[in-house]
Amino acid sequence: MALVAEQMLVLVDEQDNAVGTMEKMEVHQKALLHRAFSVFIFNSNGEMLLQRRALSKYHSGGLWTNACCSHPNPAETPVQAAQRRLFEELGFVTDVEVVFDFIYKAELDNELTEYEFDHVLVGNYDGKIDINLSEVGDYCYRSVDDIRNELFTHPGKYTAWFLIAFPMLVTYLENKKAMLNE
Repeated sequence: MALVAEQMLVLVDEQDNAVGTMEKMEVHQKALLHRAFSVFIFNSNGEMLLQRRALSKYHSGGLWTNACCSHPNPAETPVQAAQRRLFEELGFVTDVEVVFDFIYKAELDNELTEYEFDHVLVGNYDGKIDINLSEVGDYCYRSVDDIRNELFTHPGKYTAWFLIAFPMLVTYLENKKAMLNE
C-alpha cells in the first residue's frame, strides 16, 4: 500500500457548513462527515470516462469509478479541487460544474469508512488523457447503458460511492433532458 501524504480534510455538518479540519486518515478511521467531490466526464459521443483506481491506493484499489474523486483542501471550492485532481490524476483540465450533492456512508477495506458530503460535478472532454500511474491503473469511455448493465451484473467491480452516485447522476441527466425537451 502506498504511503499517503498528510492532507487536511474539511469536516462539515449535514448542510455542508465547515466545522473544522482533520488529517485524512484520522477522518476515515473515525468515520467523520467531511467534504468530498466526484467528477463525471463525458465525451462528445455521450460516453462516460471511467478510471480503475491504482492497486496501490489506500482503499478501493483496482475498482472502477468515475473520472476522479477526492477532497477539497480547506481553501478550495469543489470546482477548483476537481480541476486540480483531474490534472493530477488524468493529465487534463476542463470546465466542470456542480450539479447536485448527497451524503453517504460506506465501510471500506482497511477498516476505513467514507462518510462524505459529496459534491457531484459534470464536464465534457475529448482530448488526450495522460494517467498518473500512482493514482490510476486504467481508463476507458463507456456508454451509460453499458455501465448500468455492468453495475447490475458485477457491482463488486465498482467503488462504493460510484454505486450510489451513478444512478443519481443518470436520473439528474434524464430530468435535465426532459426539461429541455418541454
